[in-house]
Amino acid sequence: MASSKREKELARMRAERQAARRAAAAARRRQRNTVIASVVGVALIAAGAIFAATQLGGREKDTLADASPSASPSASASLEPGTCKYTKSTQPASKKIPVNPPETDVETTQVFTVTLTTNVGPIEVELDTPKAPCTANNFRALTAFKYFDKTPCHRLTTQGIYVLQCGDPTGKGTGGPGYTFADENLEGATYPKGTLAMANSGPGTNGSQFFLVYKDTQLDPNYTPFGTITKGLDLIEKVAAAGSTPEGDGKPKTAVTILTAKAKPKV
Repeated sequence: MASSKREKELARMRAERQAARRAAAAARRRQRNTVIASVVGVALIAAGAIFAATQLGGREKDTLADASPSASPSASASLEPGTCKYTKSTQPASKKIPVNPPETDVETTQVFTVTLTTNVGPIEVELDTPKAPCTANNFRALTAFKYFDKTPCHRLTTQGIYVLQCGDPTGKGTGGPGYTFADENLEGATYPKGTLAMANSGPGTNGSQFFLVYKDTQLDPNYTPFGTITKGLDLIEKVAAAGSTPEGDGKPKTAVTILTAKAKPKV
């Protein structure tokens, strides 16, 4: 009788140990499945991000990108009128001169004209200060610091969009002034012939690169329009007629260099 009772006790203990082992194994499986699910989820998110960058960001880069590394600034809408925010980027200024646009007491009403004296002739633009005060302030500051002087217009696009892109001292399309700032004037933005607008590599990454539209162009409202070409549009059209290398989107065959850039109040 005692022997039978002992055997039952041993059997019960074996059953409990087996149950404990099964429970532990099940817990390990659940943990492993959770980790796998997390990894798969991260992979799917990453794949989605890559797809979006390829389909959207890539398209943006292929059109009017300023690929300089940057830090995203605060939205200009959150700033007081007459105040701007220029955020230091991860890449230093491409031209070794100090560029420090003022951030407060920025002009918000006065319209300015800027003369870009180039090797193919003078191009004049009128800055729309009321609609894009921080962008106009930046452009004027860059002219005052002679940032645009002796710099090339490095990109001409003649297929799909019709623009001449300038403002990078390196001539490679990757340069900037060492800071970034927020977009402005994007609501309902269009890009008809004669538009002056900022190039960028995504929201809030404006720097020094800009483009001149020489023929009506269809673009999503992602690029701050901040002025109008008032003189020299015919010169840009002649440069466009000569084409680019590679054909359609590349360096203009007729080299364009900004010799000097000077701003003055519109009378």
